Amino acid sequence: MSTRAATYDAEVLSRTPLADHLVRLVLGGPGLAGFKSTGVPDEWVGLVVPGQFQGRYYTVRSWDGEQLTLDVVVHDVGLVTEWAAGDPVGDTVTVSEPKGSFTVPDGASWLMLVGDLTALPAIARITETVDLPTRVWAEVPDAAAAGPAMSAYVPGVEVDWLDQPGDGVSRLADVVSDLVWPEGDGYFWMAGESAQMRAIRKHLMRDRALPSTAYDVMGYWRAVPGRQPRAVDPVRRAGATP
Repeated sequence: MSTRAATYDAEVLSRTPLADHLVRLVLGGPGLAGFKSTGVPDEWVGLVVPGQFQGRYYTVRSWDGEQLTLDVVVHDVGLVTEWAAGDPVGDTVTVSEPKGSFTVPDGASWLMLVGDLTALPAIARITETVDLPTRVWAEVPDAAAAGPAMSAYVPGVEVDWLDQPGDGVSRLADVVSDLVWPEGDGYFWMAGESAQMRAIRKHLMRDRALPSTAYDVMGYWRAVPGRQPRAVDPVRRAGATP
């Protein structure tokens, strides 16, 4: 018999723009009294906003025991994005209990992180909490402008800022297939568009023959031709059959 995941009501305390397509929401209030972080650096929660019955999933950027911070990517259309692009301060939202999947194996000597804008909150938290030599590849709209502006978001690590081909389009599979990998054992973490992630899992399993414990690749959203990107429930898929 399955147990229904716990949910928590929270008030939006503040909204802060971080970049053209990224805003920070800080949630708080007595409804979060029972919320407990997993401590896993890529943990995420479901978020249901006023007027909606379905949620979308967002990385927990931070949790200090009282306030929950989510960095939300905004588009023109979407269940959460239109609400987040407006003035949500004072609104009551519902968040689910967190889940996470990031697991560095014993003996790892390096970390490679790859993702698009939706993965940046997790990438930032990972770099803050994992003490390993780390390299990041981040696909963002207008990398020439966004990269320098967002360097403070992922401080202290080397980041290759890559141009996203367009809204709802990604080329991260090509980027990963051309990477030069460090010597020794490490850990590869990646998140982004689901079709790209399937191609990358196939590359890691078949071409690089990595054990499933050496990588974690998750689809955060799904490209739908002629429509806005659609979010999906992040699920750890390392070692899964494409």
